[in-house]
Order: sequence, then C-alpha cells, then structure tokens
Amino acid sequence: MTDSQASTSTSAAPVGTNPVAAAPAGVRTAADVVTPEVVAQLTRGVAGSGRTANHTPFTGEKLADLPESTPEDVASAFERARAAQPAWAATPVRARAAVLLRFHDLVLSRQAEVLDLIQLETGKARLHAHEEVQAVAVAARHYGRKAGSYLKPKRHTGVVPTLTKVTELRQPRGVIGQIAPWNYPFELSVGDALPAFVSGNAVVMKPDTETALTALWARDLLIEAGLPAEVFQVVLGEGPVVGPEVVKHADYVSFTGSTRTGREVAQGAAARLVGVSLELGGKNAMLVLKDADVEKAAAGAVRACFSSAGQLCISIERLYVHESIADDFVARFAARTKAMRLGNSLAYGADMGSLVGERQLETVTRHVAEAVEKGARLVAGGVARPDIGPLFYEPTILDGVEVPMAVCGEETFGPVVSIYRFTDEDEVVDLANATPYGLNSSVWTKDSRRGHRVAARLRTGTVNINEGYAPAYGSVQSPMGGMKDSGLGRRHGSEGILKYTEAQTVAQQRLIPLAPSFGMDDEKYAAFMSVSLKAMKALRLR
Repeated sequence: MTDSQASTSTSAAPVGTNPVAAAPAGVRTAADVVTPEVVAQLTRGVAGSGRTANHTPFTGEKLADLPESTPEDVASAFERARAAQPAWAATPVRARAAVLLRFHDLVLSRQAEVLDLIQLETGKARLHAHEEVQAVAVAARHYGRKAGSYLKPKRHTGVVPTLTKVTELRQPRGVIGQIAPWNYPFELSVGDALPAFVSGNAVVMKPDTETALTALWARDLLIEAGLPAEVFQVVLGEGPVVGPEVVKHADYVSFTGSTRTGREVAQGAAARLVGVSLELGGKNAMLVLKDADVEKAAAGAVRACFSSAGQLCISIERLYVHESIADDFVARFAARTKAMRLGNSLAYGADMGSLVGERQLETVTRHVAEAVEKGARLVAGGVARPDIGPLFYEPTILDGVEVPMAVCGEETFGPVVSIYRFTDEDEVVDLANATPYGLNSSVWTKDSRRGHRVAARLRTGTVNINEGYAPAYGSVQSPMGGMKDSGLGRRHGSEGILKYTEAQTVAQQRLIPLAPSFGMDDEKYAAFMSVSLKAMKALRLR
C-alpha cells in the first residue's frame, strides 16, 4: 500500500457534505504496521492447516495472510488448552490477577501498536479505537484488583446454625469457547476473556478473521504479561465452519454477535448442557425530554449515534425528541453532524471512519434509500463517500420515518439514526420499549429524579442519563448486557466473572446428624425438627 492510499486524500472533490480530515505528514501506512515479521510473531502457535487473509476497510487491500483452522485444528486447540488449564487453575488467584495488572500497564504503554491495528482492521477513527483501549484497561484493572474478593470462599448459615458449617467455593468451568465479533476486536475479544482467565479457565477464542490481528496482538501481550501460552488458544476461519466447532468442545460459551447467530449458538450449547452468555443486537433509543439541555443533547447524540460509524451494539438508532424542542434539537444536531470530519489515516483528527464491509454498506444504503422512497426526509448525510474509501458513508439523519420502513425496526448497524417526535412521558416509554431488542437506552433531562424514573421503566439492560452509552458500559463494577432478543447473561461486575465459574457448596455437619438420634424414633425426630424450624423463624434466622 502506498502512502497516498493509506492517507486521506484532500485533492479529490468531495461528493458529500462532510469535510475530509487531512492526514498529518509522515503518517504510518499499513505496510509500516503489518510487516511480515509482525504477522509471523502474532500467528505463532495458531492452529491452522489452511490459509486465509484479512483486509483493511480503508482501501479493500489485503493486510495479511493468516492460518485457517479446520475442525481438527479446533479440536487440537481445545486439547492443548484443556491440558494446560489445571496448572493455571492451581495458580493462586493473586498471581493470576497480577497478570491482568501487568497487562493493563503494557496496553497503555504500547497502545499505539494496537490503535494502528484496530484502525486498519475496522476502519474506525482513532479516537473511537481508543475507546477500546480504555475499556480493556478498565476491565484489566477491575478484575486485577477485585478477582480475589469475587472468587474467595464464602461462608453461609447452615441448615442447623453452629452445627452445619457451609462454604461456597467457586471452581473454574475449564475451557471457555469464545466467539468474538469484528466491530470491537480488542475489547470484545480479550476484554471478555480477562475474567475467564483470572478465574482459572483456559480460553479458545475464535475472532473474526477480518479483525484477527488485533486479537492476536492482545494474546501476544497477555503472554508477555505472564499468561501461559497454552492457556490462550486462537482459531481462525469462516464463522459457519469454525464457530460450531468451538461450541462443540467448550465447557462454556461466550458469544457476541447477531441475534440470529446467537440463537444458533444457544441451541448448540443447550444440546450439550453447557452454559452460554450472549450479547446480541440492539435497536437502541435515546429519549430527549422536554426539559433537556438541547445543546448538550445534540452534542451527545453525535457521540451516541456515530461512534465507530454506528457499528456498536449499544449505539443509538432511534431518537425520540419532545415536540416542544424537536425543531431546535434537529437543527443543532444536523449542524453538528454535517460538520463531522471523515478520515482514513492512522492519526487523530477524524470524527468518523469507515464501515467495515460490503454487507454493512449494503444494509445502510438499502435502509436509507427505502426510507426516502417511502417518504422519509434526509436531514443530513445519505451519501456514500468513495472519494475517501470504498466503504465510507456519511453520518445520516432521517426524519419522518414510519413503521413500514425497514430502518424503523431492523438493526442498521451503521451511521444512520431516525428522528421521532413525542408528546408525553408515557408515550415515549411505550415507543422506546416497542421493539424485540433491549440492550441500551439513553435519557436526557435536567431533572435527575425524572431521569431515574423514566430509566426504571425502560426494558433495556443498561440506561444512560445525559449520555449515550459510555457511563454504563465503562462502569465495570456493574453488569452490562441485554434483555429480550438482545441476549442472555452479563459482562462486567460479579456476574461477568462468576459466569465463568461453577458454584460448589461444601457442607460439614458437626456433633449430631440430620437424622433421628439420642434414642428418638421417626415421629419424635419430625416433631423436634418442626419445633426447631418454628424457633429459627422466630429468631429471624435465614
């Protein structure tokens, strides 16, 4: 790839509204970043008897040749992981957690490397790539500090207080099968794997091939931080081929992706009676109430709708605005959207990058074209930008969208948002909840009590007040996940690590058995226990 191909060109006449962010002089290119030496280093130990390749959305050109795993390669990866897992599980929690804390420091000190890879593989703007660095560092710090308290043995009151001693232990499940998506290749691969590792599991990960270098870089850095190499296996290949093989061998499955594929993963896991966590699709709503700060809400909507070109499960695609402020809000939001700078260089400065693939571009183009054909109005965008790169599409605002239009109910997963007007709180809550999805939502108001009241009525796993998605997602002590068709299980917090463990109850009975004793017959023992149960209730024992 030449410098001119990897850098944003300002000589081409723009075909749309949004300006092009100029690339700084001397910016790195794909050839500078993805060298044969780097690829050889990152693919060490990756099982694959075939060959595949990944490409950059910025130009469509090939980035690297990669190993492609067969079903036999996947089975071998699980065998290696399973052989290495018991020794890792026997390592003290403090030592396992120390690996995460060293990884945290390495990520921050060497972030330029992974930022380049994330941009090249996803096409996103550098600031949006940095969101992944932030998320992984926060998760590594949290579980590095808190894993011991999450996993430590817990004492419980026994059936007969003082006579029954009960301890709850947390045992690792074994080998976790992880299927990671392309849109956040650092955070949704290694970020999800960190609690699995610190709880004593091995992981066999299948990242998306088009973003495999980022996941492989994360593996390499974790090994440098002290993780045994055999504990972290990576397999690559086509999802319909390799994905079911991961589910076939795993002791627990972690999946992030589409709702359709999530159902297939869940069915495969259920057939084997293994657990599964799923973060799936979303059609997320932002509610701008009549007392909202319009300027702040308009600025927040840009972040909420167009980060990573809208290719974010928790980004906003439906924007409900109170009719009394709608015109003012739309004008401010449109002005900010039209001013967004598009760019494809490995540098800060662009406000939005590229879509990741032809399928995403086709969906975005189809949703917008159909909506306009059926009467929706383009407020901003609605134009592809091949002058910047083959998969660029302007951030787009639609007004007048109605139910028959695909963009109204289907997940677009691109830089497209629809504006809807409402008149009262009950109405907008009903509208926001009128979707099979339930992943994320956003409420904007100056009244904290009103914001919390509305939030509690929304059927989504996370709700953000006066921001789009970052506060809830970034608060890693709290669970994050979806309701309804948006998934099962949670990442982050106690649920994000305990899902990778099996609860084991150890009960020790002391002095007398739970059976007739001291000469009691069955009837006298039953009477004695009945009196005892009443006494324990009166004493408010749990």
